[in-house]
Amino acid sequence: MRIAILRRTAGASWSMDVYADRLIDGLKKVRPDWTIVQCAPASEQKQQPFWLRGIQKYYERYWRYPAKLSKLNADIFHIIDHSDGYLSSWLKRQSKSNIVTCHDLINLVMPETFVGRAKFPAISMMAWRLGVQGMKKADRIITVSTHTKNDTVEHLGICDRKIAVIPNAVDSSFRQLDSERIRQFRQQQGLEPNTLCLLNVGSNNARKNISTILKVVSQLKSQKIPACFWKVGADFNLEQKNLIKNWGLQDCITYLGQPEAENLVEIYNAADCLVAPSTYEGFGLTILEAMSCGTAVVTANVTSMPEVAGDAAILVPPLDTAEIAKQLTQLYLNPGERQELVNKGLERVKQFTWEQTAEKVARVYEQVVSAAKSSTTEAAFYLPSIISRSNQG
Repeated sequence: MRIAILRRTAGASWSMDVYADRLIDGLKKVRPDWTIVQCAPASEQKQQPFWLRGIQKYYERYWRYPAKLSKLNADIFHIIDHSDGYLSSWLKRQSKSNIVTCHDLINLVMPETFVGRAKFPAISMMAWRLGVQGMKKADRIITVSTHTKNDTVEHLGICDRKIAVIPNAVDSSFRQLDSERIRQFRQQQGLEPNTLCLLNVGSNNARKNISTILKVVSQLKSQKIPACFWKVGADFNLEQKNLIKNWGLQDCITYLGQPEAENLVEIYNAADCLVAPSTYEGFGLTILEAMSCGTAVVTANVTSMPEVAGDAAILVPPLDTAEIAKQLTQLYLNPGERQELVNKGLERVKQFTWEQTAEKVARVYEQVVSAAKSSTTEAAFYLPSIISRSNQG
């Protein structure tokens, strides 16, 4: 079988790059005899004026790239990102079988979180809506969680029988490291052995709820709990930096930037607890990454996070700072409970491997291709009789 993986523009989305790379790796292991080709729109020409880059980006994405795909031969086309769902319409015009992975519908469910994320928000939102609406033309849709499936049914009116839930997975590079290495890393960061180190990894979108974590750190500090907070990914925004300053948290808050993969694994291992109180997640991959590294997890009890975490994390109302602080205090005062949570996490992540995910995706491919062949066979069977009756009339 020949599979075409349709990626985003290079560097456009780190999370989509990870999904595409790991899925391809998994497919090569579970279906080694298949041929996999990869396609993506051309990158922007950075040296050109901004306004011209914008025009060329939309021309490339919505005309030149789809036209190029119409000439590509494959048994099935897999659109990696739901915002590229408009490609389904182009592919179906060419009778090309295709599926789309939908990671989340945050812009439909919580449109307020889109504010400030684009230079021309009205145009960007219109293009995004065009993309996700295009998923209706796909042969099948994969969602990364049951919650995202439910959003897809509710907000796009897509039949649930058309949707397969196949979760993301965690890369094997996220693992427990030697305790001495971790001790040295914490020492390099200036942490005392008894410091409760909290971690959050990801963007700084409003739904990530970073300000709540800062409030929690402030509460822990007032309770004389020696806590610190590491932020990885996007930096704190101006409002959050002002909160840090006004609440006198400068000595216990550290922004660690966007580290390379190996250093990120080290950071996960060195932290005592991942705190991820997002108000919305389509999946919540950092939960699994932390568990793989032997880090306890406190996360929100909303959207997809409970189904990812299972019973291996503490689930909290995302805006309840008192409850979050209470749970973290409990983990600090009871190391045995925290270790029990770590052990549950290490067992939980065994259910999320890229080989398992790739196997489930491969089966969807096979189902779609089989259905397409059956449809073609039926059409070939009925066509002569239809022509015969037409001639008789």
